[in-house]
Amino acid sequence: MQMSPLQTLVLPWLANMPEAGLISAIIAVLLGISLLVVVYLFASRLLLPTLQKIALYFSPKTIGPLSHLIHKLDRRLSVLFCTILFLTTFHFIYPSTELLTSIFKSGGQILLVIYAGLIFSSVVSIAGAIYNQLSFSKDVPIQGLIQVIKLVTFIVAAILVFSIMIGKTPAYILSGFGALAAVILLVFKDTILGFVASIQIAANRLVTYGDWIEVKSFGADGEVEELGLNTVKVRNWDKTITTIPTYALISDSFKNWRGMSESGGRRIKRSMNIDMLSISIVTESMQNELINNENLQGFLLKNVKPLVGQTNIGLFRQYAEFYLKQHTSLNQNLTLMVRELQPTEHGLPIEFYCFSQDKRWIPYEHLQADIIDHFLAMLLIFKLKPYQSISGELKL
Repeated sequence: MQMSPLQTLVLPWLANMPEAGLISAIIAVLLGISLLVVVYLFASRLLLPTLQKIALYFSPKTIGPLSHLIHKLDRRLSVLFCTILFLTTFHFIYPSTELLTSIFKSGGQILLVIYAGLIFSSVVSIAGAIYNQLSFSKDVPIQGLIQVIKLVTFIVAAILVFSIMIGKTPAYILSGFGALAAVILLVFKDTILGFVASIQIAANRLVTYGDWIEVKSFGADGEVEELGLNTVKVRNWDKTITTIPTYALISDSFKNWRGMSESGGRRIKRSMNIDMLSISIVTESMQNELINNENLQGFLLKNVKPLVGQTNIGLFRQYAEFYLKQHTSLNQNLTLMVRELQPTEHGLPIEFYCFSQDKRWIPYEHLQADIIDHFLAMLLIFKLKPYQSISGELKL
């Protein structure tokens, strides 16, 4: 075993002891290990946390949410410092044979490559987290790009590690990839498709975090929680989670409700079927009943035409539009109308088309239910009947 310079320095102090060479070698190894432990503790417990606190002091809003990522980076940097120290001081501190020197040198180099890749991955994660704090990050998500960078980093690290293990240059390994191109394309097919899809999604702003999307082919109907390289995670309204291949958003069709969210309202498009046998011309007696009805006073002041001779269904449509135009919860700047649809065997459909100002789901549902309830109650005042199938109820 070849003596190290440190062992040579220690050996004279142990000249009178038996097995001085072995004891000096053990002392040299222990000193080397102690030095690595001290450097690791100094870097992980003092140096890097101090730098983190300084950065946190100057930018608490940005650095604060990244603490868990920075702690992981600190540990990896500490190991990297120890690895570099081990490789640079190995010949001076550790006694070894040629075989052990080659093994430890290769092991240190492999560890150096691995942790360099992990550190770069942590830096990319921190950069992505900082980007996600920006106001425009939801419009242009880069999660897929970050995953691609990490994947390329790990592939490069794996090639370097393998080249160190076999003692060949990375170019020698890369030269053999041509024959494996078809296999690589097959293995990474989804990743390649996902990467291309991620670029198109980000460039065209097709989907972003928080969007309400509906993909019927995958049974997805909810908000986008995660937009990754290979999959898109959607939390459905029933609180289940559906994962969709990223490239499926490019190859297949889907519905994105973002336009509704960004517009001035949420559409209400409901209809009710009127029994066509209840449609009639307004007579004088019916006119008197309508005039004396307290619920129609505001509508009748706006209606200057004589009621007699008009149809009760026409008056109902006019009243329905008047009611919707007076409703404070509807957006009056968007399309608002009441129209008749094609008569069917189930009666004459009357459709109410308007937009709610409140786009939240529960208030929206309550609003349109209140509107339909009101119109159903007003049908009898206009001598109209809703169409409904015979229930089979017996009248005794």
